[in-house]
Amino acid sequence: MIRASFNDNWQFRPKVNPFAELAGTAVPYQPVTVPHDAMLTRGRGATADGAGTAYFPGGAYEYRKTFFAPEEHRGKRILLEFEGVYRDATVFVNGNYAGQRPYGYSRFFIDADRFLRFGENNEIRVECRTHQDSRWYSGAGIYRDAWLLVGDVVRISPDGVRVTTPDIDTDRAVVEVATTIENDSIDIRTVELVIEIRDAAGVVVSSDTVPVTVQPREPATARQRLYVPDPSLWSPDSPALYTCAVSMTGGDAVQVAFGIRSLRLDPEHGLRINGETVKLRGACVHHDNGPLGAATFAQAEERRVRLLKDAGFNAIRMSHHPMSIAMLDACDRLGMLVVDEAFDMWTWGKNPFDYSLNFPEWWERDIEAMVAKDYNHPSVVLYSLGNEIPETGSATGGVWGRRLAEKVRALDDTRFLTNAINNLLALLPDLRAQGGEDTGINTLMADSGFDVNAVAGSELVTTRTAESYSVLDVAGMNYSEIRYASDRTLFPNRIILGTETFPTRIDDNWRLVEQHSHVIGDFTWTGWDYLGEVGIGRPQYSTPDTPQPTFTAPYPYLLAGCGDIDITGHRLPASYYREIVFGLRDQPYLAVQRPQHHGKTVMSSRWAWSDAIAGWTWPGHEAAPIIVEVYGAADEVELLLNGRSLGRNPVGGQHRFRTEFEITYEPGELLAIAYRDGVESGRDILRTATGPVVLQAAPERPVITADVGDLAYITFTLVDSAGTVHTAADRPVRVEVSGDGTLIGFGSADPSSEERFDATERHTYRGRALAVVKPTAPGTIRLTATAPDCNPVEVLVTVENPAR
Repeated sequence: MIRASFNDNWQFRPKVNPFAELAGTAVPYQPVTVPHDAMLTRGRGATADGAGTAYFPGGAYEYRKTFFAPEEHRGKRILLEFEGVYRDATVFVNGNYAGQRPYGYSRFFIDADRFLRFGENNEIRVECRTHQDSRWYSGAGIYRDAWLLVGDVVRISPDGVRVTTPDIDTDRAVVEVATTIENDSIDIRTVELVIEIRDAAGVVVSSDTVPVTVQPREPATARQRLYVPDPSLWSPDSPALYTCAVSMTGGDAVQVAFGIRSLRLDPEHGLRINGETVKLRGACVHHDNGPLGAATFAQAEERRVRLLKDAGFNAIRMSHHPMSIAMLDACDRLGMLVVDEAFDMWTWGKNPFDYSLNFPEWWERDIEAMVAKDYNHPSVVLYSLGNEIPETGSATGGVWGRRLAEKVRALDDTRFLTNAINNLLALLPDLRAQGGEDTGINTLMADSGFDVNAVAGSELVTTRTAESYSVLDVAGMNYSEIRYASDRTLFPNRIILGTETFPTRIDDNWRLVEQHSHVIGDFTWTGWDYLGEVGIGRPQYSTPDTPQPTFTAPYPYLLAGCGDIDITGHRLPASYYREIVFGLRDQPYLAVQRPQHHGKTVMSSRWAWSDAIAGWTWPGHEAAPIIVEVYGAADEVELLLNGRSLGRNPVGGQHRFRTEFEITYEPGELLAIAYRDGVESGRDILRTATGPVVLQAAPERPVITADVGDLAYITFTLVDSAGTVHTAADRPVRVEVSGDGTLIGFGSADPSSEERFDATERHTYRGRALAVVKPTAPGTIRLTATAPDCNPVEVLVTVENPAR
């Protein structure tokens, strides 16, 4: 089928009561382009239950689009494809109900041709709503791409080409291509299929031609085995991709990218890709794109994957729902492994109006949608059936887990299955009996006095979770590293993945991953900061009124504050520490705790890193005590301030890869030198920003395309004349975009702000801000930025025609 973007020329408004409109209460539509996050259009406010969704309110929304259906399309099959609508989407074509999808993260198709008027304009209307149905910032509306598919009555089905590589050696690889053909005519049809396998340069390396006879209303699957000589294998370090091009008599043609790679799994070797053991250096991520909200653009997804890969991660767990197609494509290209997760709940709800109300009726269709989306992506190595599902500690949970597992295996037996089980949930009724009915799982885990591991490792947990783990290929465990060693004895065939872990424990956790062959990796919460679950990673200090940390923070907190990378893409100290722990960084790293909190008793949650930044600019704190953190894998590190040695401290694995120096703040130059076996092995330096503040602006990519999903990212920094970031000189930055682009997001990493992402002015945070511009046509984008007491800056971005 011919697939064309359906993103342009939509109109949007909050959904209104049609009877109220008859009475004169009209709400105008606004023009929008999808992907579009309706929730970002709403004002935030302090509400009792709003911390999870960043204090954005729920709401109901409607979109409409008018498009012309040419007469020559009469008699063809016309489908509308929506990659994601949050939530409870209902689609109308010319006023006729055409279909719906309750789950906000599933791709779905709408049969539109039966309702269309050919030779004239037609109206598509999409209604959706969100209300107390998510534990994080979900966004709302048509937040992923929309497509129009047009095909003949005899055609290759959407997702109708599935590629597997069941047999690989150094000389050749077997590539099995299964093509499903549909026949909506009243006649038996025989078509000819031509299958070509092309390498990265576009050279045909294998091909086949086969006739296929298709009965009316009885899809036929043609299965060919092709042989690729001297295959280039896909792996995280070498993500080689091939293209499978399938064409059919009559002109229908499909191309899918795939990789040739093998997966093996056992307790002695762990996860093997192409015969080599791979430990998963994992990042859990939510789906929002920071200043863009939930809007999913291909470039935004690729940028996240690239920056996570550059930071040392080799795997992403999309939490807690299926990943976007754009991110899967990026993972394929860049070599990032994927754990794609189905659900955050099954039959037991976590919010009053969440997907648990729809799960019994819709789970199979949503599993089918996830597998169909993922099937050809070599990056996907594991499916996760869910996250912290309360039922997993019960017999009913074992039944449901087996149902889901066997459904996935029936659809795709080439990958492995896990389930991110929080073992505390198996005992939640018992814990509530001791702590009260208001005791929640996150409240317990945020309490520094609560021993999470002691409960997770108990014999009662072992018994209650045995069936839920038994239906899986990999036992996914959230915050349960105490079980890694003991389960090797209790369950010799059990393979474990740390599907979610505290960022502050990565050194111990990674040691366990390396020590135990049956533990295949660790996924930190989180790799990238996100909207919602506000303040779970914020610094907290003990006061008489707050002797214990709280899980979330009050309004106007916006961000979780627990990512290795902030929402603008800037790496934080925890990221460099993790890179050192992974053995990927030789240089030491300097971070400085904010001096205004010196001497206070820290009581932050287990998701919180120390309150440190990579900065040595602290005006007003001259001669005050200050703590300097140094991370490193060497034997020891020396700290020098303005050329004076302040001593040496041991560092490295025996000391949790970190040390601290308590010194007196003095502006100038702070230098850390690492030594291994007495020889310098690396250094890191921080300098105080001095003099006038300069506003800098730079595009991450000076040349982009007008293709669907491409974006221009422009970073703003406040620096001194030498280029040192002014982390203590924040001020508002105002931007103006002209030419062939439009501003679609402007923000900073400020965790607690009432400023909007859709405004043209934004304060920097620790000297940084980020603007996101969407191209509108080939040409030039001009962005001008101003800030108080700074010279204006101008950025030009060239927009080229899309590649064909």
